[in-house]
Amino acid sequence: MIFITAKFRVLPEHADRFQEITREFTEATRAEPGCLWFDWSRSLDDPAEYVLVEAFRDGDAGGAHVRSAHFKQAQQTLPPYLAETPRIVNATVPQDDWSELGEMRVPERG
Repeated sequence: MIFITAKFRVLPEHADRFQEITREFTEATRAEPGCLWFDWSRSLDDPAEYVLVEAFRDGDAGGAHVRSAHFKQAQQTLPPYLAETPRIVNATVPQDDWSELGEMRVPERG
Protein backbone atom coordinates (compact mmCIF):
# COMPACT_ATOMS: atom_id res chain seq x y z
CA MET A 1 0.00 0.00 0.00
CA ILE A 2 0.97 3.64 -0.35
CA PHE A 3 1.04 5.19 3.12
CA ILE A 4 1.11 8.98 3.42
CA THR A 5 1.24 11.30 6.39
CA ALA A 6 1.04 15.04 5.77
CA LYS A 7 1.14 18.00 8.15
CA PHE A 8 -0.94 21.05 7.30
CA ARG A 9 -0.25 24.29 9.18
CA VAL A 10 -3.45 26.31 8.89
CA LEU A 11 -3.73 30.07 9.27
CA PRO A 12 -4.96 30.57 12.85
CA GLU A 13 -8.12 32.39 11.77
CA HIS A 14 -9.19 29.30 9.79
CA ALA A 15 -8.03 26.56 12.16
CA ASP A 16 -11.36 25.99 13.88
CA ARG A 17 -13.14 25.68 10.51
CA PHE A 18 -10.57 23.48 8.74
CA GLN A 19 -12.63 20.31 9.09
CA GLU A 20 -15.49 22.00 7.25
CA ILE A 21 -13.12 23.55 4.69
CA THR A 22 -11.76 20.09 3.79
CA ARG A 23 -15.05 18.16 4.09
CA GLU A 24 -15.87 17.93 0.38
CA PHE A 25 -12.31 16.89 -0.53
CA THR A 26 -12.24 14.35 2.31
CA GLU A 27 -15.57 12.76 1.37
CA ALA A 28 -14.64 12.53 -2.31
CA THR A 29 -11.28 10.96 -1.50
CA ARG A 30 -12.80 8.43 0.89
CA ALA A 31 -15.17 7.39 -1.91
CA GLU A 32 -12.31 6.51 -4.26
CA PRO A 33 -12.17 2.74 -4.87
CA GLY A 34 -8.43 2.55 -4.04
CA CYS A 35 -8.57 4.63 -0.84
CA LEU A 36 -8.02 2.52 2.28
CA TRP A 37 -8.35 5.44 4.69
CA PHE A 38 -8.13 9.23 4.75
CA ASP A 39 -8.17 10.53 8.34
CA TRP A 40 -7.53 13.99 9.74
CA SER A 41 -6.36 14.74 13.29
CA ARG A 42 -5.69 18.01 15.01
CA SER A 43 -2.43 18.43 16.89
CA LEU A 44 -2.67 18.54 20.68
CA ASP A 45 0.39 20.81 20.82
CA ASP A 46 -0.49 23.24 18.02
CA PRO A 47 -4.18 23.91 17.33
CA ALA A 48 -3.27 25.35 13.91
CA GLU A 49 -1.70 22.06 12.76
CA TYR A 50 -3.67 19.21 11.22
CA VAL A 51 -2.20 15.82 10.38
CA LEU A 52 -3.61 13.75 7.54
CA VAL A 53 -3.01 10.00 7.58
CA GLU A 54 -3.99 8.38 4.30
CA ALA A 55 -3.43 5.10 2.51
CA PHE A 56 -4.13 3.84 -0.98
CA ARG A 57 -4.25 0.26 -2.21
CA ASP A 58 -1.24 0.69 -4.52
CA GLY A 59 0.60 3.14 -6.75
CA ASP A 60 -2.17 3.06 -9.34
CA ALA A 61 -4.73 4.08 -6.72
CA GLY A 62 -2.44 6.81 -5.44
CA GLY A 63 -1.94 8.06 -8.99
CA ALA A 64 -5.68 8.07 -9.61
CA HIS A 65 -6.09 10.15 -6.46
CA VAL A 66 -3.68 12.90 -7.56
CA ARG A 67 -5.26 12.95 -11.04
CA SER A 68 -8.82 13.22 -9.68
CA ALA A 69 -10.93 16.33 -10.17
CA HIS A 70 -11.38 16.74 -6.41
CA PHE A 71 -7.60 16.65 -5.83
CA LYS A 72 -7.06 19.26 -8.55
CA GLN A 73 -9.75 21.41 -6.95
CA ALA A 74 -8.14 21.04 -3.52
CA GLN A 75 -4.85 22.23 -5.02
CA GLN A 76 -6.66 25.49 -5.82
CA THR A 77 -8.96 25.89 -2.83
CA LEU A 78 -6.84 24.77 0.18
CA PRO A 79 -3.61 26.86 -0.10
CA PRO A 80 -5.31 30.19 0.76
CA TYR A 81 -6.16 28.69 4.18
CA LEU A 82 -2.60 27.46 4.85
CA ALA A 83 0.27 29.22 6.59
CA GLU A 84 2.91 27.19 4.70
CA THR A 85 3.32 24.39 2.19
CA PRO A 86 2.26 21.08 3.78
CA ARG A 87 5.00 18.61 4.74
CA ILE A 88 4.68 14.95 3.75
CA VAL A 89 6.06 11.48 4.29
CA ASN A 90 5.13 9.07 1.50
CA ALA A 91 6.16 5.41 1.54
CA THR A 92 5.23 2.09 0.01
CA VAL A 93 4.50 -0.36 2.84
CA PRO A 94 4.24 -4.15 2.38
CA GLN A 95 0.87 -4.52 4.11
CA ASP A 96 -2.74 -3.57 3.47
CA ASP A 97 -4.06 -2.60 6.90
CA TRP A 98 -2.96 -1.51 10.36
CA SER A 99 -0.91 -3.97 12.44
CA GLU A 100 -1.21 -4.34 16.20
CA LEU A 101 1.30 -2.51 18.38
CA GLY A 102 2.46 -5.62 20.22
CA GLU A 103 4.51 -3.69 22.75
CA MET A 104 1.26 -2.25 24.15
CA ARG A 105 -0.95 -5.28 23.85
CA VAL A 106 -4.20 -4.86 25.74
CA PRO A 107 -5.33 -7.99 27.61
CA GLU A 108 -8.75 -9.47 26.94
CA ARG A 109 -11.40 -7.67 28.93
CA GLY A 110 -14.20 -9.72 30.14
